[in-house]
Amino acid sequence: MHRAALQAVFSLSAVALITWQVLVRGPLLAPDARLSRALVRTVPDAVTERLSDLGNVPVAVPVLLLAVAYAVRRGDRLGAAAAALAMALVPALVVPLKEWTARPGPLEPWAAGYFPSGHTATAAVAYLGAALLLSPYTRRPWPTAAALVLTGATAAGLVLRGFHWPLDVVASLLVCAPLLLGVRWFSRPDPRSTRRSSG
Repeated sequence: MHRAALQAVFSLSAVALITWQVLVRGPLLAPDARLSRALVRTVPDAVTERLSDLGNVPVAVPVLLLAVAYAVRRGDRLGAAAAALAMALVPALVVPLKEWTARPGPLEPWAAGYFPSGHTATAAVAYLGAALLLSPYTRRPWPTAAALVLTGATAAGLVLRGFHWPLDVVASLLVCAPLLLGVRWFSRPDPRSTRRSSG
């Protein structure tokens, strides 16, 4: 628990630092802009838009809901509740930050509300949360590997398409870290259920 608390504090401190830089237009935004300019539209839009869509609510959330239902069926009600709560907290955390920072987009400087990335946060909590619920029953690394690929693909698509700055997606992942640590902490499947699944 102590280690998880330290990880959560580190993540939230990093979010606070990046948010402060966005608000004051600090020096951290200069390399962020250079990296964005170097990456945007280096991959065809048709590809990056599909990758970005992995963070859409109708795509990502059903994956988590299926994992939640499976966890409940296997007796991990606390883990399932923690995962559902984590997803419900995503807009509660992301939307106020968007409104507060009002950061313009890489390709739409007249628009605002790009920091942090809601699509990245949705993908991270949905896919990684599902992996945390499923991993105790599979005893194999594929749920985590698949979740990392899907979350990474979403973040990459958003940056490469120019929908978000790199720091937007980094901040979203940091915001989600404490939520996912909570899911991991509360996900304690019934040992009898785990034994039955391996028998």
